[in-house]
Amino acid sequence: MRDRIRVLHAADLHMDSPFEALSGEKAAIRRSEQRALLGKIAELAREREVDLVLLAGDLLDSGSAYRETAITLRQALAEMETKVFIAPGNHDFFSPRSVWASLELPENVHVFRSNEIECVSLPELDAEVFGAAFTEESCPALLRDFTPPENPEDRLRVLCLHGEVGSGEGKYNPMTEAQLASCGMHYVALGHIHACSGLRRAGDTCYAWPGCAEGRGFDECGEKGVYITEITRSGCSAEFVPIAARQYHRLEVDLSGGKDALEAVVDALPECAERDIFRIALRGETATAPKTEQLRAALSERVFALRLRDETRPETDIWARAEEDSLRGEFLRRMREKLNSASDETARERLLMALRFGLAAMENAEEPRG
Repeated sequence: MRDRIRVLHAADLHMDSPFEALSGEKAAIRRSEQRALLGKIAELAREREVDLVLLAGDLLDSGSAYRETAITLRQALAEMETKVFIAPGNHDFFSPRSVWASLELPENVHVFRSNEIECVSLPELDAEVFGAAFTEESCPALLRDFTPPENPEDRLRVLCLHGEVGSGEGKYNPMTEAQLASCGMHYVALGHIHACSGLRRAGDTCYAWPGCAEGRGFDECGEKGVYITEITRSGCSAEFVPIAARQYHRLEVDLSGGKDALEAVVDALPECAERDIFRIALRGETATAPKTEQLRAALSERVFALRLRDETRPETDIWARAEEDSLRGEFLRRMREKLNSASDETARERLLMALRFGLAAMENAEEPRG
C-alpha cells in the first residue's frame, strides 16, 4: 500500500483575459504569457515527479478560447505525463458548448462534467479522486449533503473543486469548515479565491487554494503560483512554487522635502522592475507639482506598464499663522515650544505628528499635512 502521493495543485489561470487596462500590444503579450503557464505547469509536474495534477477551475476566463489557447492547452496537458483532473469553475463552466466538451483532450485528462460529486478510482496509486464541475455560472453547495462512501481499502482520498470556504452561503459552491472536516478526504484542492491560502486543516481534512497563477490587476499583487502537495493518511505538506511571468505592485512615493520625483520613484522600484506592472501614487507636500507626463515617459523603459497618479499637495509653511491671536495661533506657539525642548528625535517625531493631526482637525481636513 502506498503511504503518500504527490500532487501539483493549480487553479484560476484565467487564460484569454482581456487585460483591458493595458494597450492592445501589451494585453496580447500578457495573454501569451498566460498560455505559457501551461508549459510551466507541465515542466514542473515532470521535474517534481508528481502523481497527479489537480486543476481546480477557471483555467479559462470564459467558456470559449482563442485557437492558440486551445492548441497550447491540449499540448501541455499531454506533456504532463500523469493523470490530470479538471474541475471547471464559474468562468469556464462545463456545458455541451464549452471548450471542455468540444476540445479533443488527451487520454490522461479527466474533466468532471456534473455538479454532483463523482469518484475516480486509481488503484495503482491506492487513491481515489473526487470532483465535480460548475455547469453554469453559479453552483449549489456541493458538500452540504455529501456523505463520503465507505473506504474499506483505506485509500488516499483527494477532492478537486472550485468553490469558497466560509459561512456556507453564496452562489459559488459555498462550503463550511465543518463540511470539509466531515467530507472524508485527506486533501481538498480548491480554486476560486485569487490569493493563496496556505495549507489549512479542518478536522482531519487538509485543504488549500493556490490563488491565481498570474496576476491580472492591482487587486492581485505579489508572487503567484501553484502548490506541490504531499498527501499522506496522517496529514499533508504544501510547497508554494511561484510561476508567474510578472507581478503587479502598488507603490506610494513621498516627494516631501523637495525630492526629485524621478529619483524618488526609481529608488522605490524593486529589483527586476522592468518585467512588472506598477501603480504609483505620488504623495506629500511639494513646492511645485511633479510633471507627470515627463515622469511617465522617463519611467516607460524601466517598467512593463505604469499607472501614475499625482496626489501631492502644495507645500505650506506650517508656522505661518503662529502669531495669530487665535486658538490656532496659541496651539502653534505651544507646539513650537514643545518641539524646541524635545528630549530626542523620537519625541520630536511624535510632537510633529501631533501637530499635523491637530491642524488637520482644526481645518476639518481628511488627512494631516506632510
